[in-house]
Amino acid sequence: ILGLEDIPNERSSHFKVVPRGAGFGFVTASILSLLIFDFQNFIDNYYIYLSIYLMMLIGLYDDKFQISYRVKFVGLIFIALFLCYYGLQINNLGTYFGVSLTIPALIAVPFTVFAIAGFTNALNLTDGLDGLAGGISTIMLITFLSIGLINHDMLMISLSSTFLVSVIAFLIFNWHPAKIFMGDSGSLSLGLLISILSIKSLAYIPPSAVLFIVAIPLIDTFTVMRRRMQRGQSPFLADKSHLHHFLYEMKMDVKFSVTLLLAMQLAFSIIGFQVKAGEQMLTLVLFTLFIFIFFNLFDQRFIHREPKKKDKKTKK
Repeated sequence: ILGLEDIPNERSSHFKVVPRGAGFGFVTASILSLLIFDFQNFIDNYYIYLSIYLMMLIGLYDDKFQISYRVKFVGLIFIALFLCYYGLQINNLGTYFGVSLTIPALIAVPFTVFAIAGFTNALNLTDGLDGLAGGISTIMLITFLSIGLINHDMLMISLSSTFLVSVIAFLIFNWHPAKIFMGDSGSLSLGLLISILSIKSLAYIPPSAVLFIVAIPLIDTFTVMRRRMQRGQSPFLADKSHLHHFLYEMKMDVKFSVTLLLAMQLAFSIIGFQVKAGEQMLTLVLFTLFIFIFFNLFDQRFIHREPKKKDKKTKK
């Protein structure tokens, strides 16, 4: 009815037109479920649910009319500022060498806006293979649900469990070969949701642990943007240099690529879940080391290189 279809292009891994915009369905179902079955929590935290739904509507509009990334970023920044106004902020970066790095009030808001917008876009960019963005989100939601249960945080429990059920139901139809895509309405909403859960979890776990829990989208974005800047290109340029593109080009197998990346995300999330409060420098160094490894290991320049032919004269 809405004409939401994903038409294959040079960056696609599918070869036929597939319906998209499923994010509208699972986000609306999750919000309605929370409104009906957890009404008081919904009223107390209405600004969070409103933000997620506004993000979904922006994504839905993009699914239909293909708006520019600048317009999406403006919407993202507005929503992030709205959340900051209601107190959702990052105020501390952790403890390093015994010193707690508290963020000054004037910097806390722009830093939080940058973090929310950056991760929301990072998860959006992972939506390139059947089941990938949904699978990664599922692993993260399970991790945040576990943190919420251990610390008896009803907001984290309600948010993560409700969306977890919806995303798993969506994955049944999105696993390769996909019958439907979530579109930006889904990936942007999930990115914002996980950003909110990440900030909420800072009351219980150190920031370095959160980096591991949301690792694959972050590492993917860092490596891709750095590689684009090395080439003298815009860091926001759309191309086929993401981790999932690299793996897919290696074996031309969607299930292999997605399963491997999900296994990596699961390993990172388990590490993050085990990180305890205290000295965090070693954890931060370890995460930086992983970025370095991924940047040098997942390099498209190593794919399909033709072997050098020996010169006939030299051979003689």
